[in-house]
Order: sequence, then structure tokens, then C-alpha cells
Amino acid sequence: MSRFKKKKGKKIGAISTASLPDIVFMLLFFFMVATVLREVDLKLTNELPKASEIKKLKRKSLIMHIYVGSGKFGDLKNVPNLIQLDDAISEVKDIGPYLEMRRSKVTAENEKKLLTTSFKADENAQMYFINEIMTELRRYSPFGHPISYTTKKQILK
Repeated sequence: MSRFKKKKGKKIGAISTASLPDIVFMLLFFFMVATVLREVDLKLTNELPKASEIKKLKRKSLIMHIYVGSGKFGDLKNVPNLIQLDDAISEVKDIGPYLEMRRSKVTAENEKKLLTTSFKADENAQMYFINEIMTELRRYSPFGHPISYTTKKQILK
């Protein structure tokens, strides 16, 4: 019968880290390609008003944003009462076709009912202009299409 002996003093080899930089760069490139940092390049000043009772919206993919404020750049700098839909400065009459275009992109019928218009108005926007926009929204959404007013959270002391 043979006998097995333990070898004493044998050292375990070091783990190779040669492929570690490759893995790190692959992860870095994946997240750079897969991440969307900002969908809209804001061309308006949009300092949101503050509110104490706010609620977060759940499905961000089903939100259509309407920005209201004054211009930031070029010929539109400090021009009040401007509307931005996606990346373009628009007029009140363009809101209806914009809503229809966004609704047509949603394929599921049950998701069309969840579409929400997020109204991001500058705190210095004039109320008569906001009323014009709301009238246009009601014209294209006669069945109570949900409208959300976006605000900042007010910290109560």
C-alpha cells in the first residue's frame, strides 16, 4: 500500500490581474453607451416654483414635458413667455400636434391612458400665458388627460 505525504512549504500562486483593466474598460464603455444623461437641451430659464405638497411621477417614459420661461441665448435672450417642446422653441398652436405626435409613439392602448403632460413653468411666467397653454391643452385633451405641474420641494422650517 502506498502512502501519501503532504508537501510542506508549498506556496499558492498569485492571482493574475492582467485582465482586470480590460474588464474595467469594457464596463466603462458599456455604461457610456447605455446611459442617457439628458433628453432635452433646455433653451429657456426655468426656475421652478416651490411647493410643500408634492408627489413623484412613476413612469418617466410616459411623461410629455412642456417648458415655459424666458429665453437664455442669442436673439431670444430675456424674451418672456416662450414654450419649448422637446428641443425646439414653439408657439401655443404647436402644442396640439406635439401631443398627437407623442401619443402616436405609444403603442399600447393601456399606456396611452397613463400619458401625463408635465408642465414646467418658470416661477416668473405670466399667468395669462399659462392660461393660453392650458386652454390649448384642454382643446386637444377633452377627456381629462392628466396634467402635472412640476415644482421644487419647499423645505418647511
